[in-house]
Amino acid sequence: MPRDWNRIALRLVAATLAYNVIEAVVALWSGAEADSIALLGFGLDSIIECSAAAVLFWRLRVEARGADHATVERTEQRVHRFVGGTFIALALYVSAQAVATLWRRAPPEASWPGILLAAASLLVMPLVSFWKLRAAREIGSSALRAEAKETLACAYLSLALLIGLVLNATAGLWWADPAAALVMVPWLVKEGREGLRADGCCSG
Repeated sequence: MPRDWNRIALRLVAATLAYNVIEAVVALWSGAEADSIALLGFGLDSIIECSAAAVLFWRLRVEARGADHATVERTEQRVHRFVGGTFIALALYVSAQAVATLWRRAPPEASWPGILLAAASLLVMPLVSFWKLRAAREIGSSALRAEAKETLACAYLSLALLIGLVLNATAGLWWADPAAALVMVPWLVKEGREGLRADGCCSG
């Protein structure tokens, strides 16, 4: 029996939305407790991802309800542009947060809840991104493909956050996290520009 990839995509996006809500709450709470700009930023990133997942869920529901091809295509392009915009917002935030952290030169307190959250996200997000990319190929959705890459960006941010928090907690190297985050900015801008162009087709 062939897989219903639209239904699978809906479940993946719904799961991403639910996880990001939890991720945002934990990150913002632990960031406030430890006075960690990196953790607070990770929480704000989760909110950005929630908005992208929500509009993508809407796009997939439009197709699941049996909308005609033209309606699906218009919705696809709108959502793709929105996801592209969230990439740009994320790039701006990561840049501002990293520069602010470097400027302050004030190391946060160690946050073990933050370390556990970053480790969990690093395990979960690459798997979710892989299956979203597979679903995007199967249903021909460039919007889902773009949102899957944003999920992958979350995994990278999780890695940067984990490295930064661990190095800060164990060696006092407070600058490791903002330095790692800045490396990702050019890729975020590239993906955002592609999303804003929104050609409506899914390649590769």
